[in-house]
Amino acid sequence: MASKIFTSLVRMIFLGLLFIFLFYPDKFHIKFDYPGFPQSDSWYVRLAKFSFWFLLIIEILRIFYYGVVKSKAKGLIANIVTIVIPLVVTLIFLEIIFMYIPQSHEGVLSKASQIWWEKYWNPVNTLGYHDKEIKQESTKKNVLVIGDSFAAGHGLKDVNERFSNMLEAKLGPDKYSVYNLGMSGADTRDEAKRLAEFPVKPDIIILEYFPNDIEKVGREKGLTLSGAEPYADLTGPMATIVKRFYLPNFIYWQLPHTGFSTFEKFVQTAYTDSTVLNAHLRDLSKMTEYRDSTNAKMYAVFIPFLFQIEKSAGYTKPVEDYLRSKGVTVVGINDGITKIPEKERVVGKNDGHGSATLNALIADRLYNAMK
Repeated sequence: MASKIFTSLVRMIFLGLLFIFLFYPDKFHIKFDYPGFPQSDSWYVRLAKFSFWFLLIIEILRIFYYGVVKSKAKGLIANIVTIVIPLVVTLIFLEIIFMYIPQSHEGVLSKASQIWWEKYWNPVNTLGYHDKEIKQESTKKNVLVIGDSFAAGHGLKDVNERFSNMLEAKLGPDKYSVYNLGMSGADTRDEAKRLAEFPVKPDIIILEYFPNDIEKVGREKGLTLSGAEPYADLTGPMATIVKRFYLPNFIYWQLPHTGFSTFEKFVQTAYTDSTVLNAHLRDLSKMTEYRDSTNAKMYAVFIPFLFQIEKSAGYTKPVEDYLRSKGVTVVGINDGITKIPEKERVVGKNDGHGSATLNALIADRLYNAMK
């Protein structure tokens, strides 16, 4: 029995080297190269981690069997081991299970959101947009939807629940091609550039606008965000455990935390600071200038902070007024949002992006305006 325990211990030493390689590669300047790195573990990396945990369980149980069960060991240590081993094995099994549980999140902060992104963020076309491939079809009118993660459909498991896809279905895919140029983290300056570079010239442009679209220009003018950064409330070994392992990471993101970077104060300041606002309007003017160069019709949908609708509308009113002065049709949705229960406005507990219900509202309002 002693020899069997010894061989298991030797194998566990080799598993320890594999553990370092899989879970702490950065500490030894080891780099993986696969799509999504370092944002998320690939399917193959998770398979390797699954194999590691499975082999570790076998060796733990083998040592327990020969060291305690078969030897009929008694005493305090044997009792402690008998309690601890099932607990450790259970935690490892839970870690394996949570390696495959997706949950959408603001951005891609949590490990569960990384799994969600890999599983649901498709299709992605050759230009990198979460959309179908581009086809040059002269018989159809082209509608370009530009915006940030709300336009891209962050948090929606089915791309057909997104307002651009719903709009195309309403307009008739035999008559209209609706292309979605939404990109997570985009701001107005980036959107204007991507709109002008898109290979399809529009007959109609739809701008999805969110209050944080002013963020980058605000930062350039010296404004800063307040609030704690993700994981800033963790120190010591707990920080690395939560960041690197799936089960503790999932638990961490279900708990309340001291406010992560909040846009409320930032946005309020940005829209009332004439230096910031004027710079932002200059970025918007590039979009309207492009519209004029293509003779396209332009619509704008303002998505507010979904739980602070009135405040949000007040912040962005100068931008709405500016776009109206440039001949852009602003399509209102706030009255419709207030009729949607708060929990049904967003995709989930940890993700404040628009739900399928909200996207359906936007598609209906746009369709009615375009009729």
